[in-house]
Amino acid sequence: MKYRLKEMFPEESFTVIGEPTSVSGARQLALDDRYQFQWWALSLVRARPLGGETGSKKGKKGADRGVDGLINFIDDTTAQPKKILVQVKSGKVSSKEIRDLAGTLEHEKGAIGVFITLEEPSQPMVQAATAAGFYHSPGWNQNYPKIQILTIQELLDGAKINMPAHNQPGITFKQAERVKNGDSAAQKQLFNEQ
Repeated sequence: MKYRLKEMFPEESFTVIGEPTSVSGARQLALDDRYQFQWWALSLVRARPLGGETGSKKGKKGADRGVDGLINFIDDTTAQPKKILVQVKSGKVSSKEIRDLAGTLEHEKGAIGVFITLEEPSQPMVQAATAAGFYHSPGWNQNYPKIQILTIQELLDGAKINMPAHNQPGITFKQAERVKNGDSAAQKQLFNEQ
């Protein structure tokens, strides 16, 4: 919702009350409710959460094959969406999780895998991510790391996924229409949809 508001009202600023703004706040959220932490972390990269039930605030328990979120993008003339698979971890992490994500990426035919962690990655984790190689974007004729590790601190500092730019609004989330200041009908419609 935060991103839709920013798209509809670009001149306005919004504050989300209760959303972590620091690593310590993120740690507390992970302790309180790991599924809410996971969904919040996915929102930092604008990934669509997988699992859970419609309308529920709880995540899906059980085997998720290492995929917590998904980002679709189009970077060539085929108009076929490519997938970025996102995994979120709030606890202890190791290179095993990176190798598992690489395997899942291959099995699910994903283009890029993103590993979001509350903890700093170890050198073996970085080496495992590097060993996965690159995704080559045919539309941009550029390589992007196939496995990327992003910490919560990096995301809070503004880090982004290294991925092909795409001009296909609404692939992951439906884009909100921009609203001009004073358009009370549009504002009323937005809040009535809540």
